[in-house]
Amino acid sequence: MMKKLTLAVAVSTLVVSGCANMSNTQKGATIGAVAGAVIGKGTGDHDKSRYVWGAVAGALAGTAIGAYMDKQEQEFRDELAGSGVQVIRDGDSIRLQLPSNVTFAVDSTTIASNFNPVLADVAKVLNRYEKTTLMIEGHTDSTGNASYNQRLSENRAFSVRNHLISNGVDQRRVTTIGYGESMPIADNNTEAGRQLNRRVELRIVPNQA
Repeated sequence: MMKKLTLAVAVSTLVVSGCANMSNTQKGATIGAVAGAVIGKGTGDHDKSRYVWGAVAGALAGTAIGAYMDKQEQEFRDELAGSGVQVIRDGDSIRLQLPSNVTFAVDSTTIASNFNPVLADVAKVLNRYEKTTLMIEGHTDSTGNASYNQRLSENRAFSVRNHLISNGVDQRRVTTIGYGESMPIADNNTEAGRQLNRRVELRIVPNQA
């Protein structure tokens, strides 16, 4: 990693040295973009996209992180009030919990039509706060076949991803994962508990310097 970092700095410095008319801001952006591309080589696609997104959107550091996430949290609360989506603050990250009973029909991966405007509101806030990335997590209850539940959780997470991207969220910011029935938040032995476990969660994380 240190070799990659050294190479990235060297390459970006050479690029910028040939651009005498650049402002300091432009030089900084160029160095970030070139360094991100060099460091990203040889990593997985997800890692590459995070480096590239960091170079494009910039990063947060220190006390700026808390203030930035505070503002974003409040906008989510304002936009999503009464929608059924829970907005949960978790340190410097934000979790949006989408209950499946209002997001999807039973056993379906197609987003309910009446929930489309809610996801549009989620995208609206995400697009105003570009210095964040998000993980979309699918979860199910323990009813039925475990492998089926795993696929269902993955496909539901991917459906939410596609809907956000169709509303302008940059795909480089988004990763999906399905956990199936492996991460319950309530008792699967009760109907109320199973309903809570059937959910999609969006974890919004600051892009830290």
